[in-house]
Amino acid sequence: MEDRVWHQSYVDGVPKSMDYEEITMPEILARTAQNFPNRTALWFMGRKISYAQLDRLVNRFANALKGLGVEPGDRVALFLPNIPQIVIGYFGLWRAGAVAAPNNPLYTDREIEHQLNDSGATVAVSLDLLTPRLLALRERTRIRRIISCHINDYLPFPARQLFPLVKKEMYRRFEKAPDFYQFLDLIKSAPDTPSGHKPNMDDLAVIPYTGGTTGVAKGVRITHRNASCKTQMGQAWFFDLKEKPIVELGVFPMFHLSGFTGLMNLCVANGWTNLLVPRPEPQTVLEFILKYKPDVIPAVPTIFVGLLNLPGFHQADLSFVKGFFSGAAPLPLDTINKLKEATGGSIVEVWGMTESTGLVTVTPWRGRLKPGSAGVPLPDTDLRVVDVETGTRDLAAGEEGELIFRGPQMCQGYYNRPEETANAIRDGWFYTGDIGRLDEDGYVYIVDRKKDMIIASGFNIYPNEIDEVLYEHPQVLEACVVGVPHDYRGETVKAFVVPKPGQKPTKDELDAFCRERLTAYKVPKIYEFMDELPKSAVGKILRRELRAMEIEKAKGRPADG
Repeated sequence: MEDRVWHQSYVDGVPKSMDYEEITMPEILARTAQNFPNRTALWFMGRKISYAQLDRLVNRFANALKGLGVEPGDRVALFLPNIPQIVIGYFGLWRAGAVAAPNNPLYTDREIEHQLNDSGATVAVSLDLLTPRLLALRERTRIRRIISCHINDYLPFPARQLFPLVKKEMYRRFEKAPDFYQFLDLIKSAPDTPSGHKPNMDDLAVIPYTGGTTGVAKGVRITHRNASCKTQMGQAWFFDLKEKPIVELGVFPMFHLSGFTGLMNLCVANGWTNLLVPRPEPQTVLEFILKYKPDVIPAVPTIFVGLLNLPGFHQADLSFVKGFFSGAAPLPLDTINKLKEATGGSIVEVWGMTESTGLVTVTPWRGRLKPGSAGVPLPDTDLRVVDVETGTRDLAAGEEGELIFRGPQMCQGYYNRPEETANAIRDGWFYTGDIGRLDEDGYVYIVDRKKDMIIASGFNIYPNEIDEVLYEHPQVLEACVVGVPHDYRGETVKAFVVPKPGQKPTKDELDAFCRERLTAYKVPKIYEFMDELPKSAVGKILRRELRAMEIEKAKGRPADG
């Protein structure tokens, strides 16, 4: 790769270009299990699973899937939080030759049905709480077999016996159904020897879903090469931690590409311990930090802000923390200073997206942190700032434009959506839709989102999807949703609503309507009723004007909601 301005900001030991090993993630797991068989791979509520044990469990699951008729190329849907079964699930289905289709377990039936039908998944691996819903949806999808996991499957004794009693809201028993299997029962009878299948580097590995300006979630085609190269980039970036006995706090959900790449795959490649956190709330995260003393803590800014608001965080000795990794939105300067003061650990900010297998830019490890910046491009990652109008004219340092990139981590396009793929990937460059700038040292600053996406508490929210739900309400004439500034969540969702003549819908009515049709974090927190919405000359609602109006309001007072 030719020299780029950001290469001057790399720390010694990080290459600007790499020779990538032709090895898939399931092969990397086998190697790690051989090199570090007794090192803890997964640490879950006190239960430790070594790399040798994990490798055998993965083999059992792969053989169990093959026994159910799963063939290379079949899609297996995952509906799991950060519990051992999600790691076993990913690597096991890969060794069976299948493609992972991860889903957010919090999604509504409507969202789940769309993603199952779009991916064409025939097998679903689900947390027991969600399994009854999947059983009900099965006839409207291609799902034929459901594997149910209990959160207590891998708890240590006696917690496993007590867990259903003390955590009833996280555990459910129900009657068996045809082609329904319990995870532990299924793998118990399967052999723990290799399944015999070896994925090719250019085979599809995972189809994660991301939204879009149309409001319809679309699958992203991530290959084994994408996943492996991105992981090898991470090893090179954090070179002094490679294959060290590091414990990483498992806050980022592994059904999301941030947790898939920066947590699961990076841990497996380095032989790190993945300390699983099934419910990432500030108080729970603090309890895990104090009890298990992780070396590395990745989270979204809202988690860090929440931690800093807990008295126990400031009173604790946190000198064991080597680094904080933050993504989804810039860390406020005050938060950066307080984290440094509390631990002395390095602060790392990142920017990326599902289509980049997680990351494009990262703060140089042990290097210079620039508050407000998302760091510099990773090795072999090329990045340009181009004009928004044509996307062809390069802009100078400091000028704001659309960020486009290319590199080994770039996805292969969208699943079964050739037109959207052609629009996003042009001449080998991925057009992110994010507006940003580069400074003279090659650091990237994210300014805005061309796609109107809202990021609230680290969740990506697509306004058109919420607009469509509001339009379904019988009393709503027009609706437009925007993200408004919020001190804690970064942004929160506000809906502008024009009622139909003679109708007076209330906030509570619309709130209840949305909660039946949307995941909780997508439901608007603020409603404003208007006589009309701003429109263009051709009658298109001008979302940007509503957003600009709210930004001006926020300058004079804290955000509501």
